Amino acid sequence: MSELLAEAESLLPDTVALRRKIHAAPELGLDTPETQRAVLDALAELPLEIHTGGATSAIVATLRGSEAGRTLLLRADMDALPLHENTGLPFASERPGKMHACGHDAHTSMLVGAARILCEKRALLHGTVKFLFQPGEEGFGGARIAVEEGLLEAEPKVDAAFAIHINPVVPSGMVATRPGPFLASKDDFRVTLRGRGGHASMPHDAVDPIPVACEVVTALQAFTTRRFNVFDPVVITVAHIEGGTTFNVIPATATLAGTLRSISSAARERLREGIPRVAKGIAQAHGLEAEVEVIPGYPVTVNDDRFAPYSADVARKLLGDSAVVLMPSPVMGAEDFSYILERVPGAMVFLGARPAKPASGDVAPIHSDRMVLDESAMARGVALHAAMALDYLGA
Repeated sequence: MSELLAEAESLLPDTVALRRKIHAAPELGLDTPETQRAVLDALAELPLEIHTGGATSAIVATLRGSEAGRTLLLRADMDALPLHENTGLPFASERPGKMHACGHDAHTSMLVGAARILCEKRALLHGTVKFLFQPGEEGFGGARIAVEEGLLEAEPKVDAAFAIHINPVVPSGMVATRPGPFLASKDDFRVTLRGRGGHASMPHDAVDPIPVACEVVTALQAFTTRRFNVFDPVVITVAHIEGGTTFNVIPATATLAGTLRSISSAARERLREGIPRVAKGIAQAHGLEAEVEVIPGYPVTVNDDRFAPYSADVARKLLGDSAVVLMPSPVMGAEDFSYILERVPGAMVFLGARPAKPASGDVAPIHSDRMVLDESAMARGVALHAAMALDYLGA
């Protein structure tokens, strides 16, 4: 294990360089050809079987060990967010409105580094490693598409899966995970309230959707606290309200939009069923009509009850007991790695990358336009990917 860390440290300059190259040229969605090319170039000299996605820019690089055995999938995501970067970094995004604000550039670079180490240690692998470089995590379901294209069933079939997610608010180099629900499901919703417009001074001649929209917002918060067990938590956030054009006109419509999060399939279904009931009931009580759309998203990311503790044990062997923690509760973010974990046992872990001295004085979380990472933590990510493969596929 100490040898793995040393090798990962020796690769850190290359890992950082690739991360910065990807960071400066972010791409969105399922089509990330420049990022794909950067990864393919980085893997070009390695003894890997390379396949690219059909409907996406995904890459599956297969490393066959010295003997037949089990197959482990190691996954990294590649896409960025539609966000304007405000970090001031010398390698900041060169593309306005696009930014790697979720660490996918680091994920990709770390997995490339791990591939280099594992190719050198190929003789120690009794089985196969599949490296998945996947676009479209940020709302496009790239992992689901990869599964539909046969990622898990293609020979050799995948037996288990592992992924690392950078976390810039966790102390640098720390690893955190948990068995069971790790991240929440994600669904979105939109409520359109239809009333009757009029003059703002004469609301009795109109059917005003604005106060009804406000009532729906507060009712949805009461719904979460009174219809769900506090030990099976859910989150409803109304993140967007739109209605009206000026200060003296009652609009005919108002729209609410937001997100739904849960950590169990049962709670998720109750959320999906409850949103229309609450919104339509309140609208009807005030003489309005409500159109409700619930947009399905990612399922709950559930770490396998055995594989998650196993990954923590491997991390302890690599980094020491003090560098690994088991999380007491899930995080309410969502991940499309969930589609893979629905099909095969596996786990995702967080890798802390908190910068030592943030320029602004505070630490920006993921999806912030100010998010920065301690790049030195990536050496531990490289080593952990390699350690998981060597341990899982060891003799």
